[in-house]
Amino acid sequence: MGFIGFVIVGLIAGFVARALVPGKDDLGIIGTIILGMVGSFVGGFLGSLIQDGPAELTASGIIGSIIGAIIALLVWRRVGGRSRV
Repeated sequence: MGFIGFVIVGLIAGFVARALVPGKDDLGIIGTIILGMVGSFVGGFLGSLIQDGPAELTASGIIGSIIGAIIALLVWRRVGGRSRV
């Protein structure tokens, strides 16, 4: 996947993750893209753990990216420690 494709998948995955996880996030468009890109790597890592293969950090498809972005968003919120109203 080329870099532009990776950014587009990151944008879609980050947007869907933010839509599925309730709460307010002040990420903006760049933060949403980065969230989706991180989610792609998290999803790829989790996918390699589930499959019979070496645990390596690779990019995943859109479904894995969304699942990874949801996990990354929840971790970000927990680590950030800001109160949510």
